[in-house]
Amino acid sequence: MKEKDVVLVIAPHPDDETLGCGGALLKHKAKGDEVHWLIVTEMREDLGFAPEKQQQRQAEIEAAAKAYGFAQTHHLGWPVMQLDLVPMSDLVTSIAQVVQEIGATTLYLPYRGDAHSDHAYVFDAAVACSKSFRYPSVKRVRVYETLSETNFGLNTQDSGFQPNLFIDISDHLEGKIDIMRIFASEMAPHPFPRSEVSIRALASLRGSQVACMAAESFMQLKDIQ
Repeated sequence: MKEKDVVLVIAPHPDDETLGCGGALLKHKAKGDEVHWLIVTEMREDLGFAPEKQQQRQAEIEAAAKAYGFAQTHHLGWPVMQLDLVPMSDLVTSIAQVVQEIGATTLYLPYRGDAHSDHAYVFDAAVACSKSFRYPSVKRVRVYETLSETNFGLNTQDSGFQPNLFIDISDHLEGKIDIMRIFASEMAPHPFPRSEVSIRALASLRGSQVACMAAESFMQLKDIQ
């Protein structure tokens, strides 16, 4: 009997996990895996976010966590859009504590070449928490693509997002979109990149690459059998 997978999706900001791998997370849940959500940053009043905006975001987080049925939601509370001011050692330590606490076997990380600098810092810190000699529970490391971030990452030194793993989410696309609708403050009508039209289009494109109706694609960096 296959052991239960302990999945940790690491999101720089709430909604990154849904855009990047919401279908895969729902598929993990359907298989009976234990799925955790790690949110790295938070909005704070001292960063210019009004209390009403913070309350709306907290309500969105709680609703999304309930919809997924996450085993636990972990909040690191680092300042949004200011991860460049956080010592990398502190960021690594905070993520490592969660990885070790839950015994994560599969990590989902943002792509380092994304347009938002927070994503690059989270990637670097999270990858440091996948070393086999320090974190032996980690067997798989997967990098997800995030609409409005991965496709807008313009860097001449970056070879671009090149997926080598595709997950069929045909049975979970509607669930992914339903959860993304919870993040109403992050959505807008097409041609805005975080739109229902765009989400469906990317899922269809990735599905067409592997002969299924809808898929999510990943760069798999580690897979220990």
